[in-house]
Amino acid sequence: MDNIFKDKKWLVIGAGKSGINAAKLLISSGAQIILYDDNEKASFDEIKEKAVFYAKEIPEDVLKDISEAVISPGIPLSCPAAEMCGKHKIKVIGEIELAYMFEKGDIAAITGTNGKTTTTALTGEIMKYTGDKVIVAGNIGEPYTKLVAGSEETSHSVLEVSSFQLETIEDFRPHVSAVLNITPDHLNRHHTMQNYIDAKLRIAENQEASDYIVLNYEDEILRKKAAKLKPKAVFFSSKRILDEGIYLRDEKDICMKWDGEETKICSISELSLLGTHNYENVMAAAMITRLMGVSIQDIQKAVKEFKSVEHRIEYVCEKNGVVYYNDSKGTNTDAAIKGICSMTRPAFLIGGGYDKDADFSEWVECFSGRVKKLVLIGATKDKIAKTCDEKGFSDYIKADSFEEAVDYCKNNAEPGDAVLLSPACASWDMFKSYEERGRIFKKLVLE
Repeated sequence: MDNIFKDKKWLVIGAGKSGINAAKLLISSGAQIILYDDNEKASFDEIKEKAVFYAKEIPEDVLKDISEAVISPGIPLSCPAAEMCGKHKIKVIGEIELAYMFEKGDIAAITGTNGKTTTTALTGEIMKYTGDKVIVAGNIGEPYTKLVAGSEETSHSVLEVSSFQLETIEDFRPHVSAVLNITPDHLNRHHTMQNYIDAKLRIAENQEASDYIVLNYEDEILRKKAAKLKPKAVFFSSKRILDEGIYLRDEKDICMKWDGEETKICSISELSLLGTHNYENVMAAAMITRLMGVSIQDIQKAVKEFKSVEHRIEYVCEKNGVVYYNDSKGTNTDAAIKGICSMTRPAFLIGGGYDKDADFSEWVECFSGRVKKLVLIGATKDKIAKTCDEKGFSDYIKADSFEEAVDYCKNNAEPGDAVLLSPACASWDMFKSYEERGRIFKKLVLE
């Protein structure tokens, strides 16, 4: 390892959480660090004495001495720093690829437009039943670069990986990968749906026939692509019984069929998770962990014990007969539709936020009989209001602030109603992250 990094100059593009942890990992291996961020006021106090910082532009004489560069997933490869690397023939890899160089154990990697966080969290919980060390990282919370140094030959890394992270892999190879679904998202970054699909399926790029990929049989894109992938494809389905794989039988039992034998994992009534999309997440996690060697008995115990993850149709409280749910992780229309369809009460829905060039038509179409009032916030509120008008949905208002939106719901929802934050948009126009948006919502509700 020292031969690769020691005394080499690495450029780290991005001084956020991912960039700083990538820099720390490289420093611990003896590399010299050039840190770049287009924000001149970027905070990098943790590595200040061990890195040289540049903003806006990197001098030519500095670039010529750089061996390799690592780019944070939130920064596109079209950024000026990455283009400078291309000009100087400096290889640019991603944070996931860098961490993989240090991985000693095996990997389960999970991607998809929706459901990644719940599936990754549940997969991590099931894997703990092995008694081995389990690392849960990636897009779910802690960067992979922060935790990978603790990996061991017998450890298991369970990773949530985004399309942004998969754009920059080279050798990254999970033993079991999963693509939960693919629906339009991040088209402002990927530009076309095909580019987005290609980025997601890179998760299987380095897998071999001895590896596995878990796919959603009900996703037409994934069903068609399966035969062209190198790893063995294993399916899950919420709509039909499969000859092999895992499925929802009679809309009540999750069953796994393997080697010709069917085993019941659990009844959906035994789960704390709401909605068909969550049953799919449970199926995916159960299949992933079975392929990673966890026993059926341990999978059965773990899925029944698992509670919902924060910000994903998360129950907050009930006040004056009104139930409040935080679905701040519903950052695209498909995820937000699933949030709305999970409601068993008429809903006051808070929606809107940063514009990712989404089409809100399908989202608005699902309001009928479910959404009592739509409260619009953020950069997309006018765009969504226009879609509502076109679709004949008039029960909406626009709020000037997040606080005003929550107050309106609190003051107008009646006993028997639900208040649901499920924005169908990213948070970056008003908040640092969807986590901050969700926590502020809960704080306002609980106060």
